[in-house]
Amino acid sequence: MTRAWILPLLLALTGALGAAGSAARGDTAAAAVCALVLTLLAVAHSPLVFPRPVSAAEARRRSADDGRPVVFWRPGCRYCLRLRLALGRRAGLLHWVDIWRDPEGAAAVRAATGGDETVPTVLVAGRPYVNPGPAWVREQLGRSR
Repeated sequence: MTRAWILPLLLALTGALGAAGSAARGDTAAAAVCALVLTLLAVAHSPLVFPRPVSAAEARRRSADDGRPVVFWRPGCRYCLRLRLALGRRAGLLHWVDIWRDPEGAAAVRAATGGDETVPTVLVAGRPYVNPGPAWVREQLGRSR
């Protein structure tokens, strides 16, 4: 779980140091911009922007009940972030599995991708799709029960 926070913490620390350096030189505008930009990047790359993850077993059970896709993802993945942001509020309708927190989810992704942990991998009706486009995922979500 802690490895999911390494990149966001590094971004926040870099923003704080950059802002402190700019403020020490008397450039408060640059300090504010540096702090704001790197804080936003830290939040965007943190697990906070994703719906609460569930285990792979729970996601599959829920998907069997409601027909909604399962998304295997990991924090810091720009493609996962792109998918999450493109789906907007509808992202909460999907079942999200953080492969860094769930070894079974990571194993499912490796099985689907031939040994790699390529994410996002979306499971629709038991069939995996590696790094699908957001429009396609939205379409699959619309087809669910």
